[in-house]
Amino acid sequence: MRAALIDRTGAPEVLHSAEVDVPHPVLGELLVRVVAAGVNPIDAKTRAGAGVSAHLTLPAVLGFDFSGVVVRTPYEAHPLPVGTEVYGMVPFPRSGGSYAEYVVVPSQSVTRKPAALSHVEAAGVPLAALTAWGLVVETAHAHEGQRLLIHAGAGGVGHFAVQLAAYFGAHVIATSSANNAAWLHELGAAQVIDHTSERFEEILRDVDVVIDLVGNAQGDDTGTRSMQVIRPGGLYINVPTGSWPGFLDAAATAGVRATSYRVIPDGDVLATLARLLDSRSIQVFIHEVFPLDDAGAAHAALEQGRTRGKTVLQISED
Repeated sequence: MRAALIDRTGAPEVLHSAEVDVPHPVLGELLVRVVAAGVNPIDAKTRAGAGVSAHLTLPAVLGFDFSGVVVRTPYEAHPLPVGTEVYGMVPFPRSGGSYAEYVVVPSQSVTRKPAALSHVEAAGVPLAALTAWGLVVETAHAHEGQRLLIHAGAGGVGHFAVQLAAYFGAHVIATSSANNAAWLHELGAAQVIDHTSERFEEILRDVDVVIDLVGNAQGDDTGTRSMQVIRPGGLYINVPTGSWPGFLDAAATAGVRATSYRVIPDGDVLATLARLLDSRSIQVFIHEVFPLDDAGAAHAALEQGRTRGKTVLQISED
C-alpha cells in the first residue's frame, strides 16, 4: 500500500511517500481502507522530533485520525460490518498511522461516519473534536453562565471548542487574528480578541476557565499572561505538548487550579459528535486538502500558523 512516512525526524521534506505492507488486524481490530486523513499539529511536532517522536520506531507512518471504509472485521456479526463508512483514531505511535491507504484500529476507537459529511470532512474531526470535547465537556464542564476563554479559537481544536462551549451555554471568549473574528462569532463566540493588536490580559478579568491551545512555546507568554485573567479558584488547562513545563507551579502561585490534557480515542464520544455534526449543531471547517504524496507540503502549510479549522490528506477515492 502507499503511505507517507519518515525515516528520520526533521523538516517537512523528510516526510515522503513509499510502498509498505498492508497491516494485519488482530483480536478486536478492524482493517479500514482510508479515504482521507486529518493533519494535526502533533503530527508536525512528531515529524520534527518533538511530540511523540520518542516513542517512534523508524521508519514510521504518521497520522492519528481518518475516515474510510471497513474491509475486515474481527468476526462476521461485528456491529461495523464490511463496507461500513467509519471515522476514528488509530493508536499511533504504537501502530502505523493514518497517512496510509489502510489502517488497523481497535473497534472501540471508531464509529460510523457522520452521514452528513464527506470522508474529507469527517477525517478532520476525530482528534480535534475529541480533544475539544475532553477540554470543554469533561474537564471544564461547560455550562450556562460560565466565562470560558479559548486561545487560538480558529484552529482545529479551537473551532470545535468554541462551538461545544457555546452549545452547552458558556459565555465564550476566543483569541484569534482579526480576519477570523466574524467567523468565530458565527460559531458561537460572544467576544473575539485580536491577539495581534490587543492584550487579552488588559481586557479580561474573572474568567472561570482558560483553555490554552498556545502555551509558552517558542517565546510566547500566553500561558503566563492567562494566569492574570482567571478568577481565584478558576481553572487553567494547558494543551500543547511541552508548551509550558512550569504551568502547575505558576497556577499554584496565582491561586488557580490547573491541569494538562491528552486526548483519548473513544468511539462512544465520536458517535455523540457524529449526531451533533449530522444535526448541524456543530460543524467542521476544512481549510485545505492535499494529496497523500504532498504530505510534506501539508505539514509546511500547517506550520505557518494560519490554518483556519483543519488540514486534510486525500488518500484515495470514496
